[in-house]
Amino acid sequence: MTVSFTPNLADSCFMPFTNTKQFHHDVRTQLAQDIDVLFAYAELPSPLLDACRYVMTGQGKLVRPLLVASAFASTYNNNYSENSMANADGLEALLENDSDYDMCRRAALAVELLHTYSLVHDDLPCMDDDELRRGQPTAHIVFEESTALLAGDVLQTLAFEVLTAEMPTFAPFDSAIASQLFAIFAPRARRMVSGQMLDLNAEATTGISQNDLEAIHRDKTGALIEAAMLMGGICAGATAPQRMALQECAQHIGLAFQVQDDILDVTTSTDTLGKPAGSDEKLDKSTYVKLMGVDNATNYAQSLFNDGRAAITRELGSDVDSSIGDGINKSTEGDALLALIEWLWARQK
Repeated sequence: MTVSFTPNLADSCFMPFTNTKQFHHDVRTQLAQDIDVLFAYAELPSPLLDACRYVMTGQGKLVRPLLVASAFASTYNNNYSENSMANADGLEALLENDSDYDMCRRAALAVELLHTYSLVHDDLPCMDDDELRRGQPTAHIVFEESTALLAGDVLQTLAFEVLTAEMPTFAPFDSAIASQLFAIFAPRARRMVSGQMLDLNAEATTGISQNDLEAIHRDKTGALIEAAMLMGGICAGATAPQRMALQECAQHIGLAFQVQDDILDVTTSTDTLGKPAGSDEKLDKSTYVKLMGVDNATNYAQSLFNDGRAAITRELGSDVDSSIGDGINKSTEGDALLALIEWLWARQK
């Protein structure tokens, strides 16, 4: 299907990075607009469209789109800084040749579509059988189970289609960047599903080791986080060393994010989490808390976040302290990716 392209650069929101709160608001606003554009383009029948809108417009954290946008902004600003260009000049150049920025929008949308599909399927009765997600009833509770299943299916296919779809408000896709994005995205989408299978297998296994647990979550949780950061960097023209740094950072952050989830599952209420607290224990899942205890798991998550920040500061040229602690807000406010890592460390859901 071909849809005419109508430039709308005035609505561009991923850049520039000024402060964490505003940046995250702008990314979420842009994503919401792009979701509307996508669903108008896709012309899905009812109730499939209703179910897709329902799950894609809930009160999620949108961590993965934020990772795409933050990696893009940090890489782009760093590369322009190395050429002695001010951030404002870099933004002006970006908007004059907006295909890279629009490919970042496509990547952010793609990772959120894939992530949401995985949540819809995870919540189904045949999987975790959860009735609450992102603070609202899950898709199979609101719609029929078959509709929820198909909603997950179509979100997965749209996650790949959106990278090259001809949609209004988007510039024509850049084929060179798109091919790189596919090469990053597809194998990590496959790894995410493999990790989900390993996680299910582990439910029937006793005495699982930390190495086994980490192998599960490097795929189930970490693979898509890795894809998000690499895709953002690619859209900003990341060099080979920068891509290696983004991948290393993502591997630490992806694991830290899962450790945090395990901690929050036992320390935070259902109302705060927006999903059933204690669900891991109910399903007798292997978790870092069960393996290490809350205090040791918290220390481990902190060390992983610090390692992730260190990987970024080494390559992207930041001069901030690479440890998480007091005063971090002031030290990271000039860099979107470092600020996001701090925001993730402080999250309560």
